Amino acid sequence: MNDFTLDKRLAADTFPLADLPLSQVLLMNDARYPWVILVPRHASISEVFELSITDQQQLWREATQLGEAMKTALGGDKINIATLGNVVSQLHVHVVLRRHTDTAWPAPVWGNGKAEPYDLNGQAQLRDQLLALIDGLDI
Repeated sequence: MNDFTLDKRLAADTFPLADLPLSQVLLMNDARYPWVILVPRHASISEVFELSITDQQQLWREATQLGEAMKTALGGDKINIATLGNVVSQLHVHVVLRRHTDTAWPAPVWGNGKAEPYDLNGQAQLRDQLLALIDGLDI
């Protein structure tokens, strides 16, 4: 995990939340959805298969446990977990809480409308909720 540097676009579009055993956790700056991004702290990795089997399993544990915690605590209808990387090649995993009432439902969130940046209160409130969830994970 030496020489890890977060992609500039990810850094510009997110707020740092915490570090899990493998991944840096970021909050996407889009108030329409509770949306976190996990970025494995490895330099020059763009695909899941480039991780060791152990790190692949750890990444999946982190994404699924955080997704389950978000769905339960924040009251969602569906969790979307995806790696796209067409714009940002650095390996990152989106974990997005979806609700039947959200602006894009049932379509994907990617490329659907314009992001609505958080105000300071909204970002701080969700940040605190997510940090509490992350602290409660057993990964």
